[in-house]
Amino acid sequence: MGEKVGYSLGDAAANLVFQMMMIFQLKFYTDVFGLDGAIAGSVLLIACLSAIVVDPVVGILSDRTNTRWGKFRPWILWTAVPFCVFYVLAFYNPGIEDKATVATYATISYLLLMTVYSFNNVPYSSLGGVMTSDIRERTNITTIRFVAVTIAQFVVQGLTLPLVNHFGDDGNDMQHGWICTIGIFAVIAFIFFMITFCVSRERIAPPPTQDINIKEDIKQTISNVPWNTMFVVTFSLFITLSMWGSAMNFYFQHNIDQKSLFDFLDTFKLVDDMSDAYPVGFSLFNMVGAVVQFIGVILMSQYLANKYGKKRVFIACLSLTAFFSALFYIPSPTDVSLIFVLNILKSLAYAPTVPLLWAMIADVADHIEYENHRRATGFCFSGIIMALKVGLGTGGAIAGVIISAFGYVSGNVSIQNEAAMEGIRLVSSIVPAMMFGVGVLALHFYPITKEYNENMQAELASRRRQTELSIDDF
Repeated sequence: MGEKVGYSLGDAAANLVFQMMMIFQLKFYTDVFGLDGAIAGSVLLIACLSAIVVDPVVGILSDRTNTRWGKFRPWILWTAVPFCVFYVLAFYNPGIEDKATVATYATISYLLLMTVYSFNNVPYSSLGGVMTSDIRERTNITTIRFVAVTIAQFVVQGLTLPLVNHFGDDGNDMQHGWICTIGIFAVIAFIFFMITFCVSRERIAPPPTQDINIKEDIKQTISNVPWNTMFVVTFSLFITLSMWGSAMNFYFQHNIDQKSLFDFLDTFKLVDDMSDAYPVGFSLFNMVGAVVQFIGVILMSQYLANKYGKKRVFIACLSLTAFFSALFYIPSPTDVSLIFVLNILKSLAYAPTVPLLWAMIADVADHIEYENHRRATGFCFSGIIMALKVGLGTGGAIAGVIISAFGYVSGNVSIQNEAAMEGIRLVSSIVPAMMFGVGVLALHFYPITKEYNENMQAELASRRRQTELSIDDF
């Protein structure tokens, strides 16, 4: 359990960064840096497209890394400091006034952050695939991992705006508020990375007779049906999460009637002033969603996966998530209670899928070995993380382009026109629901059922025992 918890802290650290990028980066660029929504979205997309080159390279490098700490663990150690430094720089404006120069700085700083994210997170995710080959233990590891992720999500989504306001002199110095908040998160992330490096262990290695053949690793991975399925699922999923997360920030500030939000919060004695309605309301919205997701991950994910299989649970829960996402188009600006109820239902439906994605990708790495007698865990995970990052940038770009096309005015303008609010509402409901639907459709082509997986793991275990016996005889 100590190793599982220690490993999970690595993703908690990454999510102190990832959740910030997913929820706040677009709005930070439009309202603090003052960039147009379409330009801000382009910055996110350009940086994330670098993953097409960077992530496969990281996967190949990590697969071929051999140290006394293993293949994947040392990368967590080597990248911890630059990861945290570039995190701070991505939310810092060194006094630049010219908008073109600001956009250039934003692109470069975000590109550096996304690059070091690859060098950290590809090996980290691959590490989870080589800690055990036991199906239940693997699901258990990913469940604990995403309990930690949900806690990080709770902290970032719930506490960021209050901390920014606190350190930013109640909104008078937002840049100082942001840099202090990010600095705190960066220090915590560094400590968590160190713990993960110290306690995690690698137990599954490639077959001893496997030769180094990058061409074969690439060919066998990209021709693998389960891998292609999870690539599409991950891409569509993170387009949606990025789009919805970014849009809900705008949704709470502009689409919800602030007087109704204030009255709702005042019922629980959470606000004293109307100006606090948006930051407190959005933080509460995120915290409620995180708590519900936390409960769902703990109580439902492993139980449902063990009983019905990962594929069936993923399809059912993602379908419900798409449905509840679409319903966010319905509430009027004064229906604050309904918005919170929909958030609870959506979070509960989505919760079981959170750890299943990564457990299924680990199963895909096993499937490639099962079919080809070769293992390339790093390259397998790198392709999926590439899909994640490109999806993250694409989702932010789509959100930025749509709200800009509908007339959103950047620069922390408090009142937007009706067309802009319609764009925000669409990108908070109907559009992400459609992208969730793409993921549901792709999952129907995923061939690794519960029964198939059990047979596959038994065969792989038998092969490894025979290899160990052969080595002992030699």
